[in-house]
Amino acid sequence: MTQTVELPLWLFLLILVFAAVTFASHFLFPSVRWFFRRRLERAVKRLNQRLKRPIQPFKLAHRHDMIQRLIYDPQVGQALQQHARDTGVPEAVAFEQARRYAREIVPSFSAVAYFSIAIRLTRLLSNAFYQVRLSYRDEEAVENIDPDATVVFVMNHRSNMDYVLVTYLAAQHSALSYAVGEWARVWPLSRLIRAMGAYFIRRRSGNDLYRQVLACYVRHATEAGVTQAMFPEGGLSLTGALGRPKLGLLKYIIDGTSADGRDVVFVPVALNYDRVLEDTILTRASLGNERRFRAKIGVITGWILKQIWRRIIGRYKRFGIASVRYGHPVSLRAFRTDHPRDLMTDLARALMAEIRDAIPLVPVPAACWLMQQHEEMPEEDLAHMIVDLMRRNGISDEENRASVDAAINQLVERRILKRVDGKISQSGQRVDLLEYYAASAPLGPHTGDAAGAKGFSASAGS
Repeated sequence: MTQTVELPLWLFLLILVFAAVTFASHFLFPSVRWFFRRRLERAVKRLNQRLKRPIQPFKLAHRHDMIQRLIYDPQVGQALQQHARDTGVPEAVAFEQARRYAREIVPSFSAVAYFSIAIRLTRLLSNAFYQVRLSYRDEEAVENIDPDATVVFVMNHRSNMDYVLVTYLAAQHSALSYAVGEWARVWPLSRLIRAMGAYFIRRRSGNDLYRQVLACYVRHATEAGVTQAMFPEGGLSLTGALGRPKLGLLKYIIDGTSADGRDVVFVPVALNYDRVLEDTILTRASLGNERRFRAKIGVITGWILKQIWRRIIGRYKRFGIASVRYGHPVSLRAFRTDHPRDLMTDLARALMAEIRDAIPLVPVPAACWLMQQHEEMPEEDLAHMIVDLMRRNGISDEENRASVDAAINQLVERRILKRVDGKISQSGQRVDLLEYYAASAPLGPHTGDAAGAKGFSASAGS
């Protein structure tokens, strides 16, 4: 026992490394995790005192625990048994498949990442790119929502800036849990999005087992009172008009809510922009048969560097107004009483109508809409007409005139309109962008698909 043993230096170092890892994993890491967990719990408690809708314990649960809750849920258990029978695979294989789906869906919310990093970043980006305006159709109704109800923000989808804007503007209310598409499942972006409490969904999945796991997660989150945000159109608008709703997530929320349980209150949120950052990509995608579109990373990087350079040399200009308006809240409990037959379709139609009626008017869409009605007009007349339309939307002339002049200049600089001898007319060069922005103006007859709500999709997407 006391004899000397000679070892190569590399083997001795390897033993030391294994010993250090074992010590840390069994003694050091648990203590450190406990220490930081206690500090985090105290921080969340202080944070909840200033939030109008406190962070629910469900969002703070360990991701591993949430995954276990999903895969052992009776609803998922029945689905995986049926999946095993339908496909002829062993139940153990179906169980592992359900586990993979749960790991793909479940977020890993971090209050530190959300409130210390994400909120500051969204505030910085929102105010760097736009002049942000927030308004309400019924502010008192929004402020007086039952504190025990589950709130679901239902939004039209114009730009990826929608996530940024609404996260920033809702920061005083609660932490939002978004349904995010497959575009964000790219490392390291996926880690950040999970840390912000978002959950990933597949827009098109014919797999019933996957849909049951997703439905189970949405049901648990809704029952726990987690504040959620969803885009019922399921993707960015390619035309500027409001699109048709997809009923997947809405169905999961309704199915997971009992008549005598916690109420769900849907808050319609309408967004509109003087400039959508992805407008050229979207209008180009609208010409193809495939809805999917991809922006090359080189193009995005080049655009960001260009904006930074403009800021350095003092030539940077914001992209105009980004306007957000909250519509009238809709209580699921009250709506269920009034619409007992076709609840889901009637609710989707009502929510899309609320969003359509709440869409705010901003100068660029107003200018494009007016120029579709007139081939040419004096610039001063165009400005006065836009100001008058904005006044009818409840915005003062002092705010309007400067933003209207900036909007007309932006349209001329982008060659959507042209200015000749004090008169404004269509340039004829970028007709697709003129039509895109005109379609987003809440003026004239509503030509968007949502106006009639004639068709619905039963996709699992939001």
